[in-house]
Amino acid sequence: MPDWPVVPLFCFLVVVAFARGGATYALARGARGVAARDDGRRAWLERPAVVRAEGTVRRFGAPAVTLCFLTVGVQTAVNAAAGSLRMPLRRYLPALGVGAALWASVYLTVGLAVLEAFWTAAPGRVLVAAAAVAALVAVVVGVRRSRLGRAGRDAARPAEEPVDAPEPCAGR
Repeated sequence: MPDWPVVPLFCFLVVVAFARGGATYALARGARGVAARDDGRRAWLERPAVVRAEGTVRRFGAPAVTLCFLTVGVQTAVNAAAGSLRMPLRRYLPALGVGAALWASVYLTVGLAVLEAFWTAAPGRVLVAAAAVAALVAVVVGVRRSRLGRAGRDAARPAEEPVDAPEPCAGR
């Protein structure tokens, strides 16, 4: 088993998570000010994911920021919601720090375990695992393309008139 530099890796991951979350917060905070003056840019902050995240941040506050780091695919929306809602920095920064430490802990432990598993496994198992991951990615990409293609075809198709629509009454 290799001797990993755990403390420097942990510190690096905390800095990465802190910088990413803080940058998202700052960009959204600035975007909210710009969106107030520009209707075209307001659409970015009115997307369904951001609206849901804003509701969560309004309801739970700083703990939502901390706990979002334990989820997949929610971190950016929650940090952006905190910024667009102009959460005070005295609440946001401690929540971001704790969340970044949690994220770094999870990624460090799981990441090192995965690397150890690959390095100690037989070469044939690594190839089988890589093939399985590649097949999973191919299936996901295929399903997404199929859904996007179907949605595009449905949007391009003209709306049909209802067959049993009543005739409009003229003169009544």
